[in-house]
Amino acid sequence: MTMDQVRHCAASLPLGLALAAAGAWPMASTAAAAEQPITALDLSRCTQGFGEPGIDKSVEGHPLSIAGTHFAHGLGSHAEMQLPIDLKKAATRFTATVGVDDETDGKGSIEFRVIGDGKRLWSSGVMHGKDAAKSIDIPLAGIAKLILVVTDGGDGIAYDHADWSDAVITYQGAAPESLVVNEPKVVLTPKSAPTPRINGAKVVGVRPGSPFLFTVAATGERPLHFEAVDLPAGLTLDGSTGIITGVLTQRGEHDAVVTASNALGKATRHLRIVVSDRLALTPPMGWNSWNCFASAVTEANIYAAADAFVKAGLRDHGWTYVNIDDFWMPKNRDADATLHGDERSADGKINANPRFPSMKKLTERIHSLGLKAGIYSSPGPTTCGGCVSSYHHERLDAERIAEWGFDYLKYDWCSYGEVEKGEGLEYLKKPYILMGGMLRAQPRDILFSLCQYGMGDVWNWGEQVGGNCWRTTGDITDSWGSMSSIGFNQAGHEVGAGPGHWNDPDMLVVGWVGWGPSLHPTRLTGNEQYTHISLWSLLSAPLLIGCDLTKLDEFTLNLLTNDEVIEVNQDPAGFQARRIIKGDESEVWAKTLEDGSKAVGLFNLGEEEKPVRISWHDLELSGPLHVRDLWRQQDLGIQEDAFQATVPRHGVVLIKVAKPPVP
Repeated sequence: MTMDQVRHCAASLPLGLALAAAGAWPMASTAAAAEQPITALDLSRCTQGFGEPGIDKSVEGHPLSIAGTHFAHGLGSHAEMQLPIDLKKAATRFTATVGVDDETDGKGSIEFRVIGDGKRLWSSGVMHGKDAAKSIDIPLAGIAKLILVVTDGGDGIAYDHADWSDAVITYQGAAPESLVVNEPKVVLTPKSAPTPRINGAKVVGVRPGSPFLFTVAATGERPLHFEAVDLPAGLTLDGSTGIITGVLTQRGEHDAVVTASNALGKATRHLRIVVSDRLALTPPMGWNSWNCFASAVTEANIYAAADAFVKAGLRDHGWTYVNIDDFWMPKNRDADATLHGDERSADGKINANPRFPSMKKLTERIHSLGLKAGIYSSPGPTTCGGCVSSYHHERLDAERIAEWGFDYLKYDWCSYGEVEKGEGLEYLKKPYILMGGMLRAQPRDILFSLCQYGMGDVWNWGEQVGGNCWRTTGDITDSWGSMSSIGFNQAGHEVGAGPGHWNDPDMLVVGWVGWGPSLHPTRLTGNEQYTHISLWSLLSAPLLIGCDLTKLDEFTLNLLTNDEVIEVNQDPAGFQARRIIKGDESEVWAKTLEDGSKAVGLFNLGEEEKPVRISWHDLELSGPLHVRDLWRQQDLGIQEDAFQATVPRHGVVLIKVAKPPVP
């Protein structure tokens, strides 16, 4: 009998008896007891930082093997991993043999933990590749909730392939089930007031001679009227839309004052315009097609996203870029005829596939809305999806991108390593130096986003090759394991971040996602989504929405339009947050803002709500200090020497601390 047959007959036999009859698991010690392998649970509830759980296989689909010992049964996973289980207080014991799978060839470092009702019942300590397996045999009597956890061992999730071999729960009575976490998605942020408020970036960079496009983002009851004082000659402001356009030819800085007004009042803000060689003086904010449409993307999707920026009000909060990812170019070997077409024009410039009949008209439409347009390519001969790419055509492709009117290029490593061999930093830098130079030679500003997954510690040299932002990690997925392992492993990268050059921990996985064309609501809980946006804002990360913008619900829209949280991300000083405290299951991160105040995130990485505390001494400040809750936009009063909050499971309390106003 196969394991699949065993599971099929589980409905008619007690699971322990069925498995014993099949010879898959040992017979329970008493007739009243039963045994359930964790692989018989609903593993859709298992979150991890990479891949999908493997039943009787490693995370990469190989037979389970730890330090040379092979195992026929068990769960192959990957850090950061969590599997919550409802024991119904009927379980008596948990047994397993754990370790790093041999498929990593000795790489990887992880820690296995078993958590029962919020308390740590067992820990392996940090285990490395080729370490001998460790056995688990712990009693579970009286425990209601069990969580199996794999952490990254403190050094990131690379090669952290974790095996829970021969993992079995013994129980008497009700069988264990995967635990469904039903946390309500609570809308915390008050709706925007009808009176005017100016939002978004306070500083913008442009190169001499390049077309200038900037929208004064503002909320308030429409219609709004916009004005500007000391706007430099060469720029004009559309009073009805707030869109500033024109060309500046002379280097220098200009301090303009912009105003938005309606029948209820007026809002004023300084806007610093810097004419130099530096772009992206604040992290780019926008949308990317990959995490919802992936290979199914069409021109219609891009038009819909741009329109949604306006209709949903995202533009009014500073969201700017509408970016096309992979699959806009031809892929003639694909069965899908909508991808077929001439790869290049007669003069060698790249063409779009039939899904995108007019890139020029598309960017013109996006620009008419006061938004900017982004596109994607690779230094290799093909993209990650196998479409034609820029190898040996870098100058021509840069010219084409500029002709079409794009403002942003994501340049993905993909197939480059298949055609160009080498090692060391010079090898990693080479394709980005080449394309970066080609982009700078164009008569328009094109933000350069390096996508090479953090190889060679790119945060130490990305700016040197002309990058404005660079991926520091592999691809994110909509799971707590993926998002948290990426976000909380950005500590130390702050040395490479600042105006014009930003660390990029990948896109936002909120709303309806699915990598196209089938979508689903994000698997992140409401609290996990607050953690996601809070942490990315503290990290001064590019904020690129990855969901279908035509399906924004109230919670997701509220999450993306809190102007006080966005201001943390867009602060002109451009500091990236540092990790101030790393506890066992809680962390505190803080970011210094332009006015000397600090934005502080108190995070709970654990499975039960808990108090998290930060002292002013730890922030290198002295009290008393005024505290404001940024998500709720509420003042919390004056605190003398510290602040403490009860933080929900996988949640955050995001505050701003500052000297009290002078009476």
